[in-house]
Amino acid sequence: MATPDIISGGVRPVPRLRASRRRPGENAVKVVLGICAVISVVTTVGIVVSLLEPAIEFFTEVNFIDFITGTRWAPLFEPPDFGVVPLLSGTFSVTIWASLVCLPFGLGAAIYLSEYARPRVRRVLKPALEVLAGIPTVVFGYFALLLVTPLLKDIGIDVSTFNALSAGLVVGVMVLPTVASLSEDAMSAVPMELRSGAYALGGTRLKVATRVVVPAAFSGIIASFVLAVSRIVGETMIVLIAAGQQPTLTLDPTSPVETMTAFIGATGQGDVPTGSIEYKTIFAVGLTLFVLTLVMNVLAIRLVRKYREVYE
Repeated sequence: MATPDIISGGVRPVPRLRASRRRPGENAVKVVLGICAVISVVTTVGIVVSLLEPAIEFFTEVNFIDFITGTRWAPLFEPPDFGVVPLLSGTFSVTIWASLVCLPFGLGAAIYLSEYARPRVRRVLKPALEVLAGIPTVVFGYFALLLVTPLLKDIGIDVSTFNALSAGLVVGVMVLPTVASLSEDAMSAVPMELRSGAYALGGTRLKVATRVVVPAAFSGIIASFVLAVSRIVGETMIVLIAAGQQPTLTLDPTSPVETMTAFIGATGQGDVPTGSIEYKTIFAVGLTLFVLTLVMNVLAIRLVRKYREVYE
């Protein structure tokens, strides 16, 4: 293929962007990557299928409307009650307090690492911050129970031994590196020309960071927020240890609560007969959690696409 050369009046060839022949091993790499993609899809489908069958059997015995609107959760009592609202309120309470820790502090850490920290400081602080992500969650759980809860009592907050506040705060600390790392990556990808232009117009470092860089990296920041909230909702061990296992319908953070994941973790230990209605509650609650997370991620993806900035 050729195009006319306006300057010389002749014809000059257009360089081809595709390789003339494949490199050795390229087809093998494509096959391996394709297999990885297929495995991820098959795994997701397998999870949904494994949840659906027992959940459908559960809802043939329990009215769906009573399940999603009931305010009492006592599947092991007689007579049993299967209202999932107390589990939803416990999950919501822990998520609120964890989000109040990880979202603002994680974004603040990302702004510092991206816009204020020197390269040497960034190389030290970012890995040190990410070490938190490698600590086992059971350690965080006992940290919340044995240190954070007594500390809250010492400062005058009347909390129960098991409570949503200490569990939420510690879950927020655990997820904070996720927000900080992903948000910092998104802000570092903002072209330097935008910063230079803002500084040329007289902007201070704070204004450039908050009014130029953060809006430009907004889609990446939202993605980090969604991933963090998804991890909070799906956290099991910390809330199982520190929040208690009392499915009470309350948003009082000083009271013990039970989250959906904590119920699944506690009930799935084998204390209920396999195939019983009590056993099938695990899959009904798991499917509810899956649907909530899916809806949240779909809405977040639409928001990210709406505000995505593309730079060349």
